Amino acid sequence: MTPHAVLAQPFTLPNGVHIKNRLFKSAMSEALGTRDGAPTPELTRLYGAWAEGGIGLCVTGNVMIDHAALGEPGNVVIADDRHLDALKAWAQAATAHDTHCWVQLNHPGKQSPKGLNKENVAPSAVPFRDDMKAFFATPRELLDAEVSALVKRFGQAAGVVKQAGFTGVQIHGAHGYLVSQFLSPHHNARSDRWGGTPVKRRRFVLEVYRAMRKAVGPDFPIGIKLNSADFQRGGFTEEESLDTIRALAEAGIDLIEISGGTYEAPAMTGVKVGKEPVKDSTRQREAYFLEFAEKARAAVKTPLVVTGGFRSAKGMAQAITSGAVDMVGLARALAMEPDLPQRLLAGKKPLHQVKPITTGIKMIDKMGILEISWYTGQLKRIGRGQPTRPNEPGLWVFAKQAWAMARAGKKKRVPTKLRAN
Repeated sequence: MTPHAVLAQPFTLPNGVHIKNRLFKSAMSEALGTRDGAPTPELTRLYGAWAEGGIGLCVTGNVMIDHAALGEPGNVVIADDRHLDALKAWAQAATAHDTHCWVQLNHPGKQSPKGLNKENVAPSAVPFRDDMKAFFATPRELLDAEVSALVKRFGQAAGVVKQAGFTGVQIHGAHGYLVSQFLSPHHNARSDRWGGTPVKRRRFVLEVYRAMRKAVGPDFPIGIKLNSADFQRGGFTEEESLDTIRALAEAGIDLIEISGGTYEAPAMTGVKVGKEPVKDSTRQREAYFLEFAEKARAAVKTPLVVTGGFRSAKGMAQAITSGAVDMVGLARALAMEPDLPQRLLAGKKPLHQVKPITTGIKMIDKMGILEISWYTGQLKRIGRGQPTRPNEPGLWVFAKQAWAMARAGKKKRVPTKLRAN
C-alpha cells in the first residue's frame, strides 16, 4: 500500500468506536479561553479548521479542572457545567466532518509560572532546578484530602465533557504536569498511600481513570497521554512506564498516547536530553518514542499512538505497518498547516517542516515553554481567521508571552479552595 493509503485506513477502538483515518492530532495548549475559563469563538473556529482539514481524531489542549490551578493564561477550565453552552458550540465545530474530538483534562501541579495562581500544589514540595526557579515557584505539598478532591474533580469534568457532545476524554499524564508528578519518584516523595513505591505512585492516575469511567460510562472513550520516561535523574523510568501501561490496560483504558519529557527536560519537542547521541535508526524512523512504543506493544494490546518527530507520510505509514502503533500523532505541524491531513491523505508533502524555536538565549531555549508559546501564537492566528507565520522569531514570541503572564498575575482572581467532600 502507498503511504497515504495506509494513513487513510479507518480504525476501530476495542469498544467499537470508529475513527475515519489513522491521523491523530495531539494536544497543544491554545490559551483561547476567557478570563473565567470559557471557550471563546476563536477556539471554536480553530477546531472547526482542524475538523475541515481532515484529521481523524483530534485531542484538545490542556483543559484544566480547577479555576485555582491554571497552567497558562487563557486555559479553558471545566470545573462544573457553567460554560456548557459554549462547550457545546466548541464540540459541534470540532466533531464536524465525522471527526472525533476528545478533551484533554489536566492539572498543572507545580508546573505553572510564578504569579499565575495564588499558589501551586504538587505531590511533594520539590523545587525546580536552580536555573528555572525564577520562573516556577516551589509548590506546597497536597494534603491527602486534597488529593482525593482532585480525583473527584477529574471525574466531574469528564462527565461535563460527555454532556457537551465531545466524543471522548484524555488524561494528561505526561510532560511534568500533576498526574506525571505523582508517577515520578523525583517529584513524588510521599510516604502515604499516594507515594513511596511504584504501585502507590500509580494510585493517583488509576483513581482518576476510575472516577472518569464512573462519570461517563463503559462505552465513552477514555485515553491517556503518558511519558515513556521523564529524562530526569531519579524520575519516571521506562520500566515504571511499562508497568503503568499494563495497569491502565488492565483497568480498561481505551487508547494510550506515548510521549516523554517535562519542562525541565523537554524531550517531547525534540530537544536532545542526556549525553547519549541520537541513534541513526531513531533518526531514520522519525518518531522520538517509537522504540518504546514497540516495548509497550509487546506488553499490552491497548491501541497506541506516538506523537513527536514525524516529518513524512512515509515515516508515519512505516510506524503503522510495523505494528508498533495504531495511529500517528501530529501537533506542531498542524499549528502551521491546519489542512495538513488532507494533503497527506492526497499523497502530497507538507508545506512547512517543524524546526526548533530558539531565542539565542541558552537558559530560555532549554525550556519547553518557548515552544509552547510560539505554537500557541500560531493557533491564535488560526482562531482569528488569519494566516499562520511559520517564520516568526522566537525571541519576539517569548517577550510577548512574558508580558502576558505578568499582566495575568496582576489580574489573577481569588481562587476557590479545594474541598474534600
